[in-house]
Amino acid sequence: MPYKNPKELLTAATALPAAIEGRLPEGAPKVSTMLLDATGKMPDLPDFPMELPDLPAVPEFPELPGTSELRRRYVTAVEVKPTPTPSARTPALGTEILS
Repeated sequence: MPYKNPKELLTAATALPAAIEGRLPEGAPKVSTMLLDATGKMPDLPDFPMELPDLPAVPEFPELPGTSELRRRYVTAVEVKPTPTPSARTPALGTEILS
């Protein structure tokens, strides 16, 4: 169906992110939901001066590898301490700054 209104076009454009999100693990951010929320909050917009053609079909995405391969590996039992670095502007003790 050709599109005449920007809100219809934005709503249809969420099909691609939704297809990608369907393959992501649980808890991944949902861009399509954000787009639909933003489209719903938009004021009524005037129609385009001409009809826009249909959007291309959403491509088939390959299956994701198993969830064990997607786990994050964190470093544990590491203590980070800041190392003081001498500044060029900070004089050493016992020296004078000459202007």
